[in-house]
Amino acid sequence: MHDFDVRVGAYAVIIRRGAILLTHFNAPEATGWTLPGGGLEAGEDGERAAQREVLEETGFRIALERLLGVDSAQIPASARIDGRRRHLHFLRLIYRARVVAGTLRREVGGSTDDVCWFELREVPSLERVDLVDIGVRLWRADQGRADH
Repeated sequence: MHDFDVRVGAYAVIIRRGAILLTHFNAPEATGWTLPGGGLEAGEDGERAAQREVLEETGFRIALERLLGVDSAQIPASARIDGRRRHLHFLRLIYRARVVAGTLRREVGGSTDDVCWFELREVPSLERVDLVDIGVRLWRADQGRADH
């Protein structure tokens, strides 16, 4: 028996012409810019979840280029915003992706309330979750591998 909850999410780092696509997470207990993406549904794989979530949150259909990495995050029971009193372990699949179709639009009725392209140089000044910095760091490392 588990004494903690596990949540797996899939996210996309989408950067074009020096700008990154971010969504704005807005819950009563927490807010900030984040990578587009979210939790896997029952029976769904990471790739499909990333594509579905990005479409829901941004209006864009994406092509996944590769898995950049898997991030592991821990939230103690006392810090959970959903009121549950169990430790939460997040596993976040972070993909490099590109837009292939669609029109930028805000999600309606979901966990995000805005979507925007930001110049990479603007990211440090944004109110953001750690996932943005993790995704940019993985993307930069991948760029370095591609250059060699």
